Amino acid sequence: MSAGNSIVMKREVPVRQEVDVFVAGGGPAGVAAAVAAARQGVSVFLAEGHSCFGGMGTAGLVPAYMQFGDGVDFLAAGIGEEVLDRLHQAGGTGPDYDPKHKTHASVGINAEVLKRVYDEMVAGAGAEFAFHTVLIDVQTQGERVAAAICAAKSGLFAVRAKVYVDCTGDGDLCAWAGAPFEKGDEQGNLMPGTLCSLWTGVDWQAVRASGLGGGDGRIEQAFKDGVFTYQDRHLPGMWRVGDDVGGGNIGHTFGVDGTDERSLTEALVWGRRLVLEYERYYKEYLRGFEKMKLVATGSLLGLRETRRIMGDYVLCLDDFKSRAVFDDEIGRYSYPVDIHPSRAEKQAFDRFMDEWKNLRYGRGESYGIPYRCLLPRKLANALVAGRCISADRFLQGSVRTMPGCYITGQACGAAAALAVQKGTDARGVDVKDLQQRLLKLGAHLPNAAAAGRK
Repeated sequence: MSAGNSIVMKREVPVRQEVDVFVAGGGPAGVAAAVAAARQGVSVFLAEGHSCFGGMGTAGLVPAYMQFGDGVDFLAAGIGEEVLDRLHQAGGTGPDYDPKHKTHASVGINAEVLKRVYDEMVAGAGAEFAFHTVLIDVQTQGERVAAAICAAKSGLFAVRAKVYVDCTGDGDLCAWAGAPFEKGDEQGNLMPGTLCSLWTGVDWQAVRASGLGGGDGRIEQAFKDGVFTYQDRHLPGMWRVGDDVGGGNIGHTFGVDGTDERSLTEALVWGRRLVLEYERYYKEYLRGFEKMKLVATGSLLGLRETRRIMGDYVLCLDDFKSRAVFDDEIGRYSYPVDIHPSRAEKQAFDRFMDEWKNLRYGRGESYGIPYRCLLPRKLANALVAGRCISADRFLQGSVRTMPGCYITGQACGAAAALAVQKGTDARGVDVKDLQQRLLKLGAHLPNAAAAGRK
């Protein structure tokens, strides 16, 4: 039946899974949520749309973790620390990683090793999961999510659960269920994406000896020489992920909207062309990269920002500045505010550099993440983890990194299990009980017993 430019489609969809906890998305937040919940003894089904767990750190080829800690404490403790330790033991942290510095150093990622680490952890926890399984719709009854509709090679099927955890990165489950959200800045501008890449033939000894890093001003000469289509001064750079292998977090796909497949398509096509411009730059203007060869680009576009689901509390810039402590704290984090410029303009880059230099912490400093940030408004039995938790744009620019996702995913998994076992909704969870469970999982919660705070 048709109505104008739309159609009405009705069909019966089989309920293939009935579980305690449904997790949408198997990136770092989804893995942490599924493992945490399953280890609490509840039944879990995780639906992942790609061919592996990990999202940006595996399929997206993001070459490195940002810091897991504040230089004193390991903040992504518990499941995040377990992932890092397993990755190192399996030889997947790159030749430069020193476990003695794991509270503050960035860590190179061997994506293939990380895929196996995630497989082993999720399967070992007893969670059920399926790859190539995409959340496409949500059924609701009032403020309750009643079912998640998934699409896979076998067709459409539904999952019924008592608690639903949105780890899609884009807030798909919560947004489709009716939770309010924000997106981008006041004008709707979003951070650009990056199609990360993998290169071989890098002489890392020569790279270091040159002292050039990302170019030390040489990119300006490359602009004058017409190497680049856009004068993008923001170059996160190349990480050493093997003896002669580099992982490139290089180039930006400006104007991409990760919630629009047409925009994603354009960005991926452009990203695959853009790496050729950076190949020329690295070979001709820097040292140690003269013989490098492209091995692969990510099968997922690296996205930094889409929706931010609005929750019972919105973590904000004032919380960052005050090193906030909360009664319902489920973790702490310390990464700087890192909002990539939405345009390839010098003024936008200068603003980014000002924030990057000034909105950062000293050794041992961090901000708290309250449980209320994981509770989507207007939804009773749903939680949200990862880069789309309830935060303003400044704090999203900090908590969005993979260690931050482990922290919020672990908390959501533990809270979902507690809600199931106590027969309550997400808001009915006793925060003190949740904090104790998180401590047993290994979480860093120095303020768990604090009272009378914000």
